[in-house]
Amino acid sequence: MLTKPLLLLLACAVWSSAFAEDAPKPRGYAFARFDFEGSQALQGWSGGRLDTGYQGGQSLMLERSTPGSSVATVRLPVELMRGYTVYGYAMIKAANVSPKPQPWNGIKFMVPIEGPSGKTWPQAPLDTGSFDWKKASFAMRVPRDATNMTLVLGLEAVSGQVWFDDVRLVVGKPPVQPPAQPITGPVFRGHNLPRLRGAMISPNIDEAGLRTLGREWNANLIRWQLIRYGPAARLASAADYDAWLDKELARLDAALPLCRQYGLLVALDLHSPWGGKPTVSGYVGSDGDLFTDRACQNHFVEGWKRIAARYKDSPVIWGYDLANEPVEGAVAEDCDDWHGLAERAAKAIRTVDTRHAIIVEANDWGGPDALGAFRPIDAPGVVYSAHMYVPGAFTHQGVHQKDGPAYRYPGVIEGSPWDKAALERALAPVVAFQKTWNAAIYIGEFSAIRWAPDQSAERYLRDVIAIFESHGWDWSYHAFREWSGWSVEHTEDRDDPRPAARPTGRQKLLLEWFARNQKPKF
Repeated sequence: MLTKPLLLLLACAVWSSAFAEDAPKPRGYAFARFDFEGSQALQGWSGGRLDTGYQGGQSLMLERSTPGSSVATVRLPVELMRGYTVYGYAMIKAANVSPKPQPWNGIKFMVPIEGPSGKTWPQAPLDTGSFDWKKASFAMRVPRDATNMTLVLGLEAVSGQVWFDDVRLVVGKPPVQPPAQPITGPVFRGHNLPRLRGAMISPNIDEAGLRTLGREWNANLIRWQLIRYGPAARLASAADYDAWLDKELARLDAALPLCRQYGLLVALDLHSPWGGKPTVSGYVGSDGDLFTDRACQNHFVEGWKRIAARYKDSPVIWGYDLANEPVEGAVAEDCDDWHGLAERAAKAIRTVDTRHAIIVEANDWGGPDALGAFRPIDAPGVVYSAHMYVPGAFTHQGVHQKDGPAYRYPGVIEGSPWDKAALERALAPVVAFQKTWNAAIYIGEFSAIRWAPDQSAERYLRDVIAIFESHGWDWSYHAFREWSGWSVEHTEDRDDPRPAARPTGRQKLLLEWFARNQKPKF
């Protein structure tokens, strides 16, 4: 009798590519499933051996006595998976796995994806050392032009033993389908000004900062962060989180009269939802338990309902930015993905506030590509947002690692030429989303590090703003009087912590655009 894994592999070999064009597969549909039961359980696999599995039965086991690589691989049905977001799940156990020489080494639960658009290596983040059976997961977006996908299980550049069982690759999201008919009609923007142009600010900003930005510089928008930093940033309980959030909202309450006085609308950005974990930059992100704990998701929805009830009558609030740069990873099977969670939160807001814009960023860090793979949520009054830091090797050079290549713009960056035309191509998914869905676009963050060589940051900012303006997008620069690395009031000298004696070229550029602003009439 053929085992389930062998039947799956044989089926994948004979299914035609036309089958992939049938109705989209629903969430949870398994493209591949391996429980390693039966004598033929390793048919089609290269490497590994069978051993005792999770809760009995069999598992795939690999081991090394000295550091090196030992992996088992199997081909996946790429023709069926193109365009899908796929979640990988597995039960994994480890014994005496040595430390990783590089962060990407160690235990591998990975699916390399190849195609004309390039190669990626999505994989689950896993510890080393020894641990009992635990669930591992990750998410991957399969490009529509993918040509080859391989499941890789094992050890890379380490020694030790590792076991895998109940491995599944399932549908997280089907491919986005365009509307059957063009969408026409007025576009909801949440304001009646020709354009919103401003900056993201620190919640520690004082009245002098708001006066400078709003009155002297003529900005008409701020993005206000509800953000939590520090080693104890992840609070112990939802009650502790709510107490922290109340204090942050009280700070905003005190600033709103000043925002009104200086002509600044507010995009209220929930940078640190309950359940997120600290990022490499030290703040709590929109990830972690937000996608693995149903109670955490319910708290998120109810929290936004309370915030909306608090500000439903405020003329100063422009919109509610539901979560900053959401990162799903893999979504627990009893939880909503980001699209579903954002839709729930938006509908909850609309029960108490029908006035203000709801701002939604796409999952996978909110970049241009992410919005290109997103679909609108089913709620009225939504503005869609993207963040623009492409190419990251240029915009973030020296941010997380001081030593490294010095990239100039325009120029060759990580082997590819970058100029305004290349930036247009990077932003093409946002343009396509805007046109396909007749949607308003807000660039909530964009920047380039101030010490980019030869005033490169100014040239980059000049080009991206020109692109935003050509498509009618609202925008907020990252950031004003927050961290000096992004400050247009500081020089290009990384080692100089003082504000510049004279306006920098980057500051002058923002002032040129802010001078075109009209102010809200409260």
